[in-house]
Amino acid sequence: MAASSNSSLSGSSVSSDAEEYQPPIWKSYLYQLQQEAPRPKRIICPREVENRPKYYGREFHGIISREQADELLGGVEGAYILRESQRQPGCYTLALRFGNQTLNYRLFHDGKHFVGEKRFESIHDLVTDGLITLYIETKAAEYISKMTTNPIYEHIGYATLLREKVSRRLSRSKNESRKASVTNEEHTTVEKISSLVRRAALTHNDNHFNYEKTHNFKVHTFRGPHWCEYCANFMWGLIAQGVRCSDCGLNVHKQCSKHVPNDCQPDLKRIKKVYCCDLTTLVKAHNTQRPMVVDICIREIEARGLKSEGLYRVSGFTEHIEDVKMAFDRDGEKADVSANIYPDINIITGALKLYFRDLPIPVITYDTYSKFIEAAKISNADERLEAVHEVLMLLPPAHYETLRYLMIHLKKVTMNEKDNFMNAENLGIVFGPTLMRPPEDSTLTTLHDMRYQKLIVQILIENEDVLF
Repeated sequence: MAASSNSSLSGSSVSSDAEEYQPPIWKSYLYQLQQEAPRPKRIICPREVENRPKYYGREFHGIISREQADELLGGVEGAYILRESQRQPGCYTLALRFGNQTLNYRLFHDGKHFVGEKRFESIHDLVTDGLITLYIETKAAEYISKMTTNPIYEHIGYATLLREKVSRRLSRSKNESRKASVTNEEHTTVEKISSLVRRAALTHNDNHFNYEKTHNFKVHTFRGPHWCEYCANFMWGLIAQGVRCSDCGLNVHKQCSKHVPNDCQPDLKRIKKVYCCDLTTLVKAHNTQRPMVVDICIREIEARGLKSEGLYRVSGFTEHIEDVKMAFDRDGEKADVSANIYPDINIITGALKLYFRDLPIPVITYDTYSKFIEAAKISNADERLEAVHEVLMLLPPAHYETLRYLMIHLKKVTMNEKDNFMNAENLGIVFGPTLMRPPEDSTLTTLHDMRYQKLIVQILIENEDVLF
């Protein structure tokens, strides 16, 4: 089915820096179909119905048959009533006229009304959305099936004219971008153009840590007309029309989200905290090689704590560790963890360990956990080392780099063992359960695997120069 005339994104000029910029062409066919969809027509019951549920209105007709419902709808497109099932009292049905036939849907209510996944505040909204979906899927089934075959996402030539200019600006303000922000003045051009163009420009930024990252899509309700940034087609319906990446803001159809490359560029305005944030998301948002928490804490520990007795084994005060956590969440890399504020180095080691424990996906990921445990069980030392190395290669790049940097640091800790009394085995006991957790939350599994967790970290420290 051929698309009808297209419409352009509103706004003819972006700024003096983007005079040549042409906005993408959004495909308006599905939007026009939504405008043509039948409108809901509520058929009101003329009598007062006993035992009418309080969350239904006058469109409820009580216990009536399908034939009676069909007669009440009178062949009017978009007409609807609610009825109680004759065969199953207490069960309710939406009878809706569409396509010259009466459609019956089992109706549910749990505070909101629904017949499928979507939940609505009112029956009117549910019917409106249903009619739009039925009309579009009836009229444009073939068109929808082909929506993702030639996506605008893969042909973002309209961004080319901006790339050099935007990249120069981003490079000039590289320090600011590393610190968490798209500055107001420097990035005026980027802010005014579509997020798709913004991501294209950022992708070509002077970024040496361009780790691959999947999008964090969540079902989203868009207010007002919205177009998919993957296929450029309208996202139809009243609610839950598509999905939005909560890390970068990309808006796409649910079906298009399966085709989007793993090229998420997290936006710092959307990343509200440092702790409990996915590791790859954090480093991409801050444009750093590793989480800044790791760099800052290790730098401080190596400056004044390598000879501290029981380093990493001795705990700092919990409330002070929480203070450090809040400082990172609030101030990012500007957080002050110096001796002036926290003279006890154990507070800083505690904050670093807490960061690793709070990761939603551990440094040694759930996907690789069992492989590391199996490697640790190999009795032959050389074969075990080779197996550990092979599993290390399976870690996501940001996780691998963070683990590598931490092991170099812990090796330095062991080189001061005569003062701090912390060898690789002791550090393995501390960091084993901190860096790796079993995918299933099982106390029995955790207890059973503790010696292997310790052994893996011990091997990583002792063979840091070989493994990494």
